[in-house]
Amino acid sequence: MRVISGTQKGIPLKAVSGKDTRPTTDKVKESIFNMIGPYFSGGIGLDLFAGSGGLGIEALSRGFSKMIFVDRDMKAVQTVKANLAACRFAENSEVYRNDAERAMKAVTKRGLIFDGIFLDPPYKKQQLERLLIWIEEKQLLAKNGFIVCEHGSDHFLSEEIGGLHQVRVETYGMIRVSIFKWGNE
Repeated sequence: MRVISGTQKGIPLKAVSGKDTRPTTDKVKESIFNMIGPYFSGGIGLDLFAGSGGLGIEALSRGFSKMIFVDRDMKAVQTVKANLAACRFAENSEVYRNDAERAMKAVTKRGLIFDGIFLDPPYKKQQLERLLIWIEEKQLLAKNGFIVCEHGSDHFLSEEIGGLHQVRVETYGMIRVSIFKWGNE
């Protein structure tokens, strides 16, 4: 795993030890950013099931100004912090150990609005639709923002969730990536 492009291109990223975390492959990560960017002029992002932090770090390298990383696993949180330090992005980031539901309540309470949200939960514990409903209802996505959902290829998400619309779906073997934006975009 490495940073694919941007200011920190080529820097290797550590993976979370153990079998509980499945990092996004470089090929899928590059495809995701070709669909949503590939580069950005600032913005704040949320990497909700951060794992090693690869998606959020890639977003920072490609121009996001700030990223919030959340994972419930302590090893993942430590790995994200190590990867941020290696890429010199610690000052542009917040890292929290928390579960998804509590994290969503916390960002809602802070009144944060995100330009990009990355959702890559464990495939066996799919909760994407519930999270998308929360994001839509609490208006956590900026007007021109995007949500990237990574899930198993055997799982399909609704094309519309409130005002959010699925604008792109791609399958890479056992992985499916669904991208959502506001419907009027």
